[in-house]
Amino acid sequence: MDSVTQFVLGAAVQGVGMGKYQGGKALLYGGLLGTLPDLDVFIPYADSISSMTYHRGFSHSIFVLTALAFVMTWLIFKLKSERHFSFLRLFLTITLALVTHPIIDAMTVYGTQLFWPISTAPEVWSTVFIIDPIYTFPLVFACLWALLKKMNAKSIKVLNIALILGFVYFGTGFIGRFYHEQRFSNALSEQGVEVEKVLATPTPFNTILWRVIAVDKQGNLYDGVSGWFDKKAEMEWIKMPLNLPLAPKILSISPETQRLKWFTDDWLHYEQIGDNLVVSDIRMGMAGQFNFRFIVAKQENGEWMAIQPKTYPMTRVHLRQELLGLLWQRMWSDKLPLPLERWVKLGL
Repeated sequence: MDSVTQFVLGAAVQGVGMGKYQGGKALLYGGLLGTLPDLDVFIPYADSISSMTYHRGFSHSIFVLTALAFVMTWLIFKLKSERHFSFLRLFLTITLALVTHPIIDAMTVYGTQLFWPISTAPEVWSTVFIIDPIYTFPLVFACLWALLKKMNAKSIKVLNIALILGFVYFGTGFIGRFYHEQRFSNALSEQGVEVEKVLATPTPFNTILWRVIAVDKQGNLYDGVSGWFDKKAEMEWIKMPLNLPLAPKILSISPETQRLKWFTDDWLHYEQIGDNLVVSDIRMGMAGQFNFRFIVAKQENGEWMAIQPKTYPMTRVHLRQELLGLLWQRMWSDKLPLPLERWVKLGL
């Protein structure tokens, strides 16, 4: 999630847990704790794939953050043993202010390594977009209320309500993901498509319109949209090849691409563009407008040679603006279908 959301979430958690004792300072302490895990973005990595796949790693581990919370609590009591609150209360509050950060990160489609150093695939719950005003605004309002009205019992109640509303909102996201995945799977099955895996994720800034992707057993990607306000029985989607025959060679010579495959749970698209081999994470973006694309190899004398991965140039800005505008219209009605075929041609 975005930094503003992480700050106000941490502030609200700290305000509820320690506002009675720390007053308005609890909001600042919690906000700083809530943003702390994202300091890993300042770690320099050798290439763009490493920057992507090591982000939300050790710094987002619930094990690491719980241990950090214990050390911080111990130090606070070590410096001044006479406190009006218990060690356990402070430890639980700091822990929650820290671990709620990676937990709501896991609600997005990016991938969060909650259980690092256990080498499980990143958690991808895909129930909310990385920026969602519906979730963030109540927390912002509650924190401003507590700041302006002072940290009293009513302010703590307002903060509690905002946290509960957010919890309920995330719950509706799980329902949305299940519904739209089932709808897309059923629509493809009716067309005789054998779906191997499917994934739904909210489109930008909302949970009304969802992008749903699926892969069949022949290595084709089906990229579609499904909204809560759709009235048509049929769904709109585009079919495109993943070009999987290119995968074995590059995976055998590029450790970075292997890691990207693990990180994305193999939601990858391969494409030869000129002498470059471009690998794209198909979970983010739409209809060829993928947000994370990497040049991982170059062709020399008919052979692929792995290179240090670098980011492939983004799609033209005006095209991305058009995509967002049309998604906003499509959110409320399915009367005008999206130009998925044109986006594919322009994006690849």
